[in-house]
Amino acid sequence: MMNSEFAIDVDKGFSDKEKYLSSKYFYDDEGSLLFQQIMELPEYYLTRAEFNIFETRSLDILDKIGANKLDIIELGAGDGLKTIEFLRQLTGSNCKVTYYPIDISQEAINQLTKKVKTNLPALDIKPLIGDYFKELHEIPSSDAKKVVLFLGANIGNYRQPVAINLLKLINENLSKGDMLLIGIDIKKSPNLIASAYNDKQGITKAFNLNLLTRINRELGGNINIDNFEFYSHYNPQTGDIESYLVSLKKQEIYLKECDKTYQFAKNELIFTELSKKYDEQEIEDLATNADFKCIAQFHDENDYFADCLFEKQ
Repeated sequence: MMNSEFAIDVDKGFSDKEKYLSSKYFYDDEGSLLFQQIMELPEYYLTRAEFNIFETRSLDILDKIGANKLDIIELGAGDGLKTIEFLRQLTGSNCKVTYYPIDISQEAINQLTKKVKTNLPALDIKPLIGDYFKELHEIPSSDAKKVVLFLGANIGNYRQPVAINLLKLINENLSKGDMLLIGIDIKKSPNLIASAYNDKQGITKAFNLNLLTRINRELGGNINIDNFEFYSHYNPQTGDIESYLVSLKKQEIYLKECDKTYQFAKNELIFTELSKKYDEQEIEDLATNADFKCIAQFHDENDYFADCLFEKQ
């Protein structure tokens, strides 16, 4: 009998005709550390582009938010590099902020809390560990305007219907006039995008293969990691970049937690992640379909990335 959500989801993914693993399981402690390395890669423009937005446009964002007392709630806070810059500028303009970072990784929250206390010792930080929506319910009501941060192009990891439903769930936890600041990677040179997801150093490969290492550790798997390789592909027409693990040989994998053996054909794919890129109209449509209004889009100096302010109607 499978006792964990992880085991149930891996069983479903490995049993499907087109095998898959949920990208939400990337971010165990090791995965979070690897993703921090990815963000520092020269090919990975996303973090630098979004940081540039907060360096140059934070006060413009605050002006559009239109309040000086805020509950800033960050979903999937990670290491907080960009957010600390945003919070620094908000507090420097005499905005009263309570910061609620939410992440499933204890290690990520520990590192973030330490960074915030070092860089912004006067900031009121109330970290939460767990699932976004479970923890959203734990945030007390106040007279501050709520602004949810969903940064780093995370929305691109979801197919369109799921992305809309996710934003609707966020919407349901907000009051009229509250806002969502969402990071969105925008369509640009296909080569630039493709290289960001297949770095020469192999960190993205290690990040994906860590999923298999986690399965071995937590589910009692016997996976030989060397029997898999990493592959990614970008379609500039749809804006979808898809990542896969590829079985290099015909093999059987046994998972003790599931008490089940799974068959893999040579060259069979395991889908691991979608990273969709949007154009301006698609961003507007995303907001509308989730019962928000897109009131502003803030771009970096190279026009690679956008942080978009959605308001609950």
